[in-house]
Amino acid sequence: MPWKHNPPVSQPRNAATGSKAPVKTLRLGRIKAAIWENESDNQKFYSVSFARGYMDEAKNWHDSESFGRDDLLLVAKLADQAHTFIFEQCARARAEPVG
Repeated sequence: MPWKHNPPVSQPRNAATGSKAPVKTLRLGRIKAAIWENESDNQKFYSVSFARGYMDEAKNWHDSESFGRDDLLLVAKLADQAHTFIFEQCARARAEPVG
């Protein structure tokens, strides 16, 4: 399913815009969660953005940050998956030797 803003996950930066790509994108149906890795004061932290894909009358795909009743359980499940991914990343970082 195409998305309006979907930079390749395998590349650290979008070549066209220079913006960072999410470190992980999770999807359930039309709902997606993008996990972003950030750094401040030499410390990594993560944030998550959620979007719902929809098609307009011209058959173009767009993202919305608005969710209906039937979307909310999927948002919750993606939030749980994102939470697990972030905890795994933090545990992996703690286990790596500092060099």
